[in-house]
Amino acid sequence: MILRGADQSASRPKILGIAHAAFYVGDLEKTRGFYRDFLGYAESFALKDADQTGDRIAFIKINDYQYVELFNEKPRAVQQLNHISFYTEDARKMRDYLASKGVKVPDKVGKGKTGNFNYNITDPDGNIVEIVEYQPDSWTGQRYGKLMPDTRISDHIAHVGAVIGPLAASLRFYHDILGFNEFWRGGGSPSMVSWVNMRVPDGRDYLEMMLYDTLPDPAKRGTRNHICLVVPDVEKAVATLKSRPAYKTYGRAIDVKLGVNHKRQANLYDPDETRIELMEADTFDGKPVPPSTAPVALP
Repeated sequence: MILRGADQSASRPKILGIAHAAFYVGDLEKTRGFYRDFLGYAESFALKDADQTGDRIAFIKINDYQYVELFNEKPRAVQQLNHISFYTEDARKMRDYLASKGVKVPDKVGKGKTGNFNYNITDPDGNIVEIVEYQPDSWTGQRYGKLMPDTRISDHIAHVGAVIGPLAASLRFYHDILGFNEFWRGGGSPSMVSWVNMRVPDGRDYLEMMLYDTLPDPAKRGTRNHICLVVPDVEKAVATLKSRPAYKTYGRAIDVKLGVNHKRQANLYDPDETRIELMEADTFDGKPVPPSTAPVALP
């Protein structure tokens, strides 16, 4: 949300990358098993629910700076995505900067239950965007260098994808205010742009804006709202997954395909049908693919 009449004096601190993506889950134990036994990740910690009888949020560690958060509660909206998060060098200065640009922010920055400075803002489509500043004495800081087993299918979230409506409003928010920079756009059809890739201003991670001309049905938004795990060789990664006992429980085919961006990729789906994309960092032939010049999908 962007407000009018704000001071323009503050400067933006660095936004360094994706901190996490958070999803609602219908069966926490089943989804834990998907990430642990199939994808090979370790759970770093969990937050208890209000009555302390069960876990409300489980934190799956991708690397020292990136997590997947699993929310064991009923979705607040008609999709599994809870929020996306980016980490900054200074959460307080970021709060002041955002306020100077008319973005609705909290009155002050506090520490969350994990011990990091954090707060939420909202993009023009109502997606919650959490701003995080990692602290060395936080739960994440205390686990630096730990809980990253060799079984991890990937050690990096390259991008998060989120459903976006009018592109102009999102560009004002993510580019003009947050400083993200577009580096590529494409679509499943050559006649229309369906996604726009926006890189964080001070790192390599990026947001994939998933555009639409008709808002996807709730059951199909898990293919739009997604995370992308980068792998050096997608065929080897798929072979590794198929060799694991949990593949029998997964119970569906995994196909390696060549994307519109000429990068080899394969799609996985968690128990709630949220998509996890495995993708190689480079194009299959080493040649760049020019961005699409087709019209943008408009809601």
